Amino acid sequence: MALNIVWVAFFVIAFIVALIKFFHDGDITIFKTLVDGIFDSAKSSVVDVAFSLAGTMVFFLGLMNIAEKAGAINWIARILNPFMKRLFPEVPNDHPVMGEMVMNFSANMLGLDNAATPFGLKAMKSLEEINTNKGTASNAQIMFLVLHTSGLVLIPLSIFTYRISVGSTDATSVFIPCVLGTVITTLASIIIVGIKQKLKWDFVLSAWIICLIALVSALMAAVYFMSPETKNTFSTVSGNLILLIVIIAIILGGVYKKVSVFDAFIEGAKEGFNIVLKIIPYLVGMLVAIRVFRDSGALDYIVNGIAYLIKAAGLNTDFVPSLPTAIMKPFSGSGARGMMIDAMKAYGPDSFVGKLACTFQGSADTTFYILALYFGSVGIKKVRYAVWVGILADLIGVIAAIMIGYIFFK
Repeated sequence: MALNIVWVAFFVIAFIVALIKFFHDGDITIFKTLVDGIFDSAKSSVVDVAFSLAGTMVFFLGLMNIAEKAGAINWIARILNPFMKRLFPEVPNDHPVMGEMVMNFSANMLGLDNAATPFGLKAMKSLEEINTNKGTASNAQIMFLVLHTSGLVLIPLSIFTYRISVGSTDATSVFIPCVLGTVITTLASIIIVGIKQKLKWDFVLSAWIICLIALVSALMAAVYFMSPETKNTFSTVSGNLILLIVIIAIILGGVYKKVSVFDAFIEGAKEGFNIVLKIIPYLVGMLVAIRVFRDSGALDYIVNGIAYLIKAAGLNTDFVPSLPTAIMKPFSGSGARGMMIDAMKAYGPDSFVGKLACTFQGSADTTFYILALYFGSVGIKKVRYAVWVGILADLIGVIAAIMIGYIFFK
């Protein structure tokens, strides 16, 4: 129901804004812009998004099948079961989906989006298999999805790359702020969903969260004291090296366990195309709506309205020019990326606005895109409270990013 309301709202608001521009501003091209955007987005949703996922899906789902047959997924699940069981009490003990979710979270933390998506879709499928109310999001599916939309990335390599491409002389200066922002968003997600689902906050769950915070803090501190050259080398090498080690380890583990690795790979890889075909309608529907909303200029009205309210309240408005990145992020990753690059070009990559835009980009993920992709892959139509919980966590992340920006960059 919530997703239906949001989807309809995108089109209705866009149409109202277009009418205002036509009658009040005399913009005779606005309707053509929206229609062209619909056709372009419908095409790119399939060609650039869905089909581009196909190869990655095929490869990594093949690897996942090897890992599952070799017992690696169950092994990971057993190690993390004390923590995961408390976040996902509906999931049976030592179920393979625990390991699949960990693989997804791990790939995300390393900034490896292409690897994270197949792992995540596999995990969502497994969660749907144990869902007693098919077509309606279970508590476990909502917890998993909201944690995923929090966008926990410990090495924001892509942001460094974009900063360098627009001429930054201190590309890694946003490293700590980005990680702090995404950690706060993730913790907010756990707390909000945990309260909603009435999780038991016992010693084990609290200890795991504290240890995770300590681990992340130690990593951030270690990188913080590196030289700029070492930071760039670490960011470039670490994530990709770890992923390569995981791939080789899965293959060699399969050989060690006497799994017919190539046959297992082919068996798992066949699922990739089926999943891509299933998610295409959901992706087209959501991405077209987002494109219409953006092209209508509704986003500009929202930003200007927020700026007016902040100014009227007598607060500092220096951060407002970076807000388009934060507002676009839940709807479109490419759109938010474009807003971030535009802010860096307009104000300078090493300016307060440029750095804060990068912090917004690294503090959360594309909530509506992920909702459409993950729930669409298993035919979830009733998302329950997933939308507002995800957006609330995003909002907390935005507020935290603003505070972090003023602390680090002002």
